[in-house]
Amino acid sequence: MRTELEKDDGAIHRKLRMGMVGGGPGAFIGEVHRKAARLDGGIDVVAGAFHIDPAKSREMGVQLCLEPGRAYDNYKQMIEQELKREDRIDFVSITTPNNWHFPIARDFLEAGFNVICEKPITMTLKEARDLAKIVKRSGKLFGVMYNYTGHPMVKLARDMVRQGDLGRILKVVVQYPQGWLIQPLERQGSQQAQWRTDPKQCGASGCCGDIGTHAENMVEYITGLQIEQICAEFTTFVKGRMLEDDANCLIRYRGGARGILQSSQISIGNENNLAIWVYGEKQALEWHQEDPNYLHVYVPDGPVQKWRRGNGYIGAKSPAAARATRLPFGHTEAFFEAFANNYLNFTDTLRARMAGRKPTELELDFPGLHEGISGMAFLDTVVKSARAGAKWMKMVKV
Repeated sequence: MRTELEKDDGAIHRKLRMGMVGGGPGAFIGEVHRKAARLDGGIDVVAGAFHIDPAKSREMGVQLCLEPGRAYDNYKQMIEQELKREDRIDFVSITTPNNWHFPIARDFLEAGFNVICEKPITMTLKEARDLAKIVKRSGKLFGVMYNYTGHPMVKLARDMVRQGDLGRILKVVVQYPQGWLIQPLERQGSQQAQWRTDPKQCGASGCCGDIGTHAENMVEYITGLQIEQICAEFTTFVKGRMLEDDANCLIRYRGGARGILQSSQISIGNENNLAIWVYGEKQALEWHQEDPNYLHVYVPDGPVQKWRRGNGYIGAKSPAAARATRLPFGHTEAFFEAFANNYLNFTDTLRARMAGRKPTELELDFPGLHEGISGMAFLDTVVKSARAGAKWMKMVKV
């Protein structure tokens, strides 16, 4: 492996070195990040502070066959030791529970490292704004893993809206129902349930903070609509749970469009049923995360269109969708590939910066600081509305 940067026609001829905080033994999302980051062959995971327990962090280092000594006891030790290395990490991926996102991102940025972080980026809107100042001051690249924006057909939907196919957007309906928390799993030893239902680790919102933010981000990414006001109702159906497990929102968008956003973790029979319907004056779109390779297009008086990933007409309509496609039509692409697309664009942007080249629009197609702050403004508004008894609340401009 080459350990020094080489510049040639705007290219960096080595793998980028990735570090990770979180994602220890048995972690779900951390392993997804690692697999996705390595999918295209341009990234190596070389270091990490994988668990709050140093022994488990070292165990993860052994599992990943890391160089001895690069599985650190904690993230502060990781920063200190990586700064001493000529082959230090190029960026860090943060996959911890929410309460750790801000301090870890802050410390890595201030030490001079690029950062990609799981959502939500912070616990509060104030922290998100503070983080924005730190990113600007550091001059480093910052990304947020809203992974569903990485799907080719989501990019196609966005480009159809941008190109005016739908005309003026009138209404958006977006949902993200799950059923896995219908039982009090947080009291039955489930680590995934414990931190997601604990306000000290998750934040002021449970269900909406965990998956409702994905729904909000999906609307903004595809339509570009900005929220003006929200009326939100939170319900906690499982007795003794500290945060809501069901959320329903009415939304008024700037410009007059209306929206319905619902997220739930007590909807029995639903697994990860993220779906969106966008209704315009000319056409409408429908996309389902559990059937992600197809985009349905509706017209007022005509047959339903089913756009299928991987075909030549997709790339002709949306270069971003073509760039995000790895397999020929008929071969399904989904969850890992969507993560990988965001990693690819993030690291291609980073490579461009390292080579002194301006990133292209396609390379810059990954969620960043704006999306992270927008998600926190959304959560801040829905929590205030729900606590006020489903009162309409104005959302701050981002």
